[in-house]
Amino acid sequence: MSLKFAVLAALHEQPATGYDLTRNFRTRMANVWNASHQQIYRELSKMTEEGLLAMEDVPQDGRPDRKLYRLSDAGIAALENWLSTPQGRPPTRDPLLVKLFGGDLVDPASLREEIERQRRNWLEELERYRDIEAEYFSEPDQVPYRYRLQYLALRKGIVSMEANLAWADEVMAFLEH
Repeated sequence: MSLKFAVLAALHEQPATGYDLTRNFRTRMANVWNASHQQIYRELSKMTEEGLLAMEDVPQDGRPDRKLYRLSDAGIAALENWLSTPQGRPPTRDPLLVKLFGGDLVDPASLREEIERQRRNWLEELERYRDIEAEYFSEPDQVPYRYRLQYLALRKGIVSMEANLAWADEVMAFLEH
């Protein structure tokens, strides 16, 4: 999958500026796709040239015009086509797991520090996801179908972080014996 389809899916929800999309990728879509500000703007430019997006200049007082992006008919068709195409599972590339494979070459304290550092990252990420859940999905059964699907994507992130934390506890227990 490429960033293009994550942007198309985000713009399917509502038209947005590059700034709005960047904020959305850092908040509501944080567990779905990671992209930097620069990557998003580059992709918006490329997708506009490809005819997948329509762009409208929105005047602002005392500031440069905002560029508001929305899906074009071609963008909707591309998103629909991609949505109906089966996707494979992304490859796993986890440096932490590689460290465990060679971990017998270092002091267990070094591995414990690495696991604890990663555990803190997972806790922060879980907290971020739960904040998103509280802000946007306090009553998930009451939201429209479209948002219920988004909530299920968020739940995957929450469940994944909880599983990562349980696994980290298992590794720490092993390393302490």
